[in-house]
Amino acid sequence: AASASMASCCCPIIASFVSFLLVFPVLFSSAAGNGSTFGEEQLGLRRMKARLARVREASVKTIQGLILVILQSPDGDVIDCVPSHLQPAFDHPRLRGQKPEEPAARPGNDHAMEDDDEEEVLPQTWRSSGEWCPKGTIPVRRTTEGDLLRASSVRRFGMKPRSAAARRDSTSNGHEHAVGYVSGGQFYGAKASLNVWPAQVSSPAEFSLSQIWVISGSFGNDLNTIEAGWQVSPELYGDNSPRFFTYWTSDAYQETGCYNLHCAGFVQTNGRVVIGAAITPVSAYGGRQFDITLMIWKDPKKGNWWLQLGPSGALVGYWPSSLFTHLGARGRGGADMVQFGGEAVNTRPSGSHTPTQMGSGRFPGEGYGRAAYFRNVQVVDWDNNLIPAAGLRLLADHPGCYDIAGGQGGAWGSYFYYGGPGRNVRCP
Repeated sequence: AASASMASCCCPIIASFVSFLLVFPVLFSSAAGNGSTFGEEQLGLRRMKARLARVREASVKTIQGLILVILQSPDGDVIDCVPSHLQPAFDHPRLRGQKPEEPAARPGNDHAMEDDDEEEVLPQTWRSSGEWCPKGTIPVRRTTEGDLLRASSVRRFGMKPRSAAARRDSTSNGHEHAVGYVSGGQFYGAKASLNVWPAQVSSPAEFSLSQIWVISGSFGNDLNTIEAGWQVSPELYGDNSPRFFTYWTSDAYQETGCYNLHCAGFVQTNGRVVIGAAITPVSAYGGRQFDITLMIWKDPKKGNWWLQLGPSGALVGYWPSSLFTHLGARGRGGADMVQFGGEAVNTRPSGSHTPTQMGSGRFPGEGYGRAAYFRNVQVVDWDNNLIPAAGLRLLADHPGCYDIAGGQGGAWGSYFYYGGPGRNVRCP
């Protein structure tokens, strides 16, 4: 059961309401087009405000016999419990009329098995009140007017900058990486545990994240990526909390894909995780370490890419194969590369470096309890089995700012520490 404070009203066309409430950036993104002007964005913003005003007048909606429950998180997030068949994914033209699926097969030697009880899959702030969404619904963080006003571009709200493409070489586009990667073959998934930190981000236009990338295609216009991890992004979320996130693109971050559920695409199947919500607790310097375990893998029969979370192996949802070109091929259509690690944005490439932190804000040499880490780094092979990430290469774009150092053996298998403080004596 779930409780919520709800006003009384009703709405005649609930499917349209849900679509607007969750993915309203799509309503004017296509109209603006590539050549959108400031005036066009202002017009789109005014229309959005008018629609939001109407939405506020009706906070309880009846959906085919179900109630749309609205939960208030202690950190200010509003969580809508939406019937799973009306979630944003099914507004995508290739997914309309579909319903959430189940994977045909998990990796054969993954020992995690999902527990169906009410155990918390991922500790998040919104669950601290003890409330959750009813069965048959998924919890979705509501996009607000404030979220859009913070965005650098209304049309591209919820999308990464086009210069954000994951790379294995040093670049000067302001996106700096410290990553481990494997390439030169076909990979059908990846798994690792990474600790979560309250990374300090110095500017709303910057962010810091730690994630797994599954990549296919060239580093040009046809790049496909699937991404998941934690991030601190004041522009996207309005605060400095580390949050669980997902991302995808099928054209190198140009026009397709988005964070979380900001566009039609990712199909969520879990009713106990909010994608985009704050994670709590987090790791403390010199104290307790808190990490999360993520696995992304391709269903060998249906070709969908699944996201699994936590030691219990709870399924979060999947990226349908139809979203992609290279990653969408069934059978042996795997990834060309898998990356693990951190990314931070430096908006001052011509001046002093940003003090935005990556990971814990400490260099790898400080080790356990002080530096950020990835442990038990694995990939999924052609036979749908998890294997160690053999030949893992380590790369830091700017090691004086953010560095990486790895090791092998023991209970941690293949692992590495990464991150740094940004601006310091080695990174002026």
